[in-house]
Amino acid sequence: MNFNELSGLKQWGAVLAGGAIVTAALYFTVFKSQSDKNAAAQHAVQDKVRENNELESYRPKLKDMERQLANLKQQLEIERRIVPDDQKVDGFIELLDGEAQKAGVELRRYLAKPVATKEYYSEIPFDLEMDGPYYSMLNFFDRVGKLERIVNVSGLLVSSTKNPSGAKAKHSYQYAPNESVVATFTATTFFSHDLEPAGAGPASKPGTAAAAGK
Repeated sequence: MNFNELSGLKQWGAVLAGGAIVTAALYFTVFKSQSDKNAAAQHAVQDKVRENNELESYRPKLKDMERQLANLKQQLEIERRIVPDDQKVDGFIELLDGEAQKAGVELRRYLAKPVATKEYYSEIPFDLEMDGPYYSMLNFFDRVGKLERIVNVSGLLVSSTKNPSGAKAKHSYQYAPNESVVATFTATTFFSHDLEPAGAGPASKPGTAAAAGK
């Protein structure tokens, strides 16, 4: 029996059945696949929107983070001035000599002593010999105590210019009439320990004395 031999009602039934079969085939082959792709794309869009929203929530905090970073950098610079990471002996001696000149005393000689390496820093001590008026010497030590850089003074000995050996001074000099005291002491400065000691001339070698050039 062919299609033409069917009654009109059966023909319509066959057409509808055929249409249903074709629709189902298309759904499970073409439409279902496309629907799955669309759903996956929708999920990806939703994930990206959620990620963007999370990033936007951090935007107000960005300025605070940048401000905190700037503060940390400023603190680091301050710490580097207090405890430098560059072991330049000449720079340290020039610093002390500059304060001596401002106070009105003479830095006569200095002796670099062995470096003491600690866990986070290195100690570099120097034996120094100075002379000048009594109150000028007090002014010098007051200036050193107010330096931004850490300088520890120890083993201070003071005597009159008439008896420099009383301060264990190594040499006698032609003192000016207004100079009344001679002082010897150890000045210790600190550096970050991750760098090797710099070879900054004869005074950088432990146990080597150098005159201050005056």
